[in-house]
Amino acid sequence: MNKEVRILLIEDNEGDILLTLEALKAARIHNVVDVLKDGEKAMQFLRKEGEFKEAVTPDLILLDINLPKLDGIEVLANIKNDEILKIIPVVMLTTSDSEKDIMASYSNHVNCYITKPVGFQSFIEVICTLKEFWISIVQLPKTPGA
Repeated sequence: MNKEVRILLIEDNEGDILLTLEALKAARIHNVVDVLKDGEKAMQFLRKEGEFKEAVTPDLILLDINLPKLDGIEVLANIKNDEILKIIPVVMLTTSDSEKDIMASYSNHVNCYITKPVGFQSFIEVICTLKEFWISIVQLPKTPGA
């Protein structure tokens, strides 16, 4: 059974955005995916500020580390220090396999850290696993104001 899960993808690299959307499609994930390309806009979206007053709160966030304006660690820290947003699961999905980035992510309460595989087929397998776990198995909380 596939439940409707709204995903927020925060990624600045156009190639990685297309690859992620293609992998989601290949994994037969037909949920709504909002895409934002910098950390500052992502926080405005999540807080429903400015142009994002009508934004729908996501059920799951896929977050890259290397972002302009606010990097992924700063976005993560902002999310996990916000009483309303902190319940949203955040998956760090990044090319970085740096121990420093991994430690900083878990220190800021990331729900899981995944280093993006290089090959498309491997990337699809990772997205399929994400789908199985976060969409098919896990009970996600209903976010206030969703």
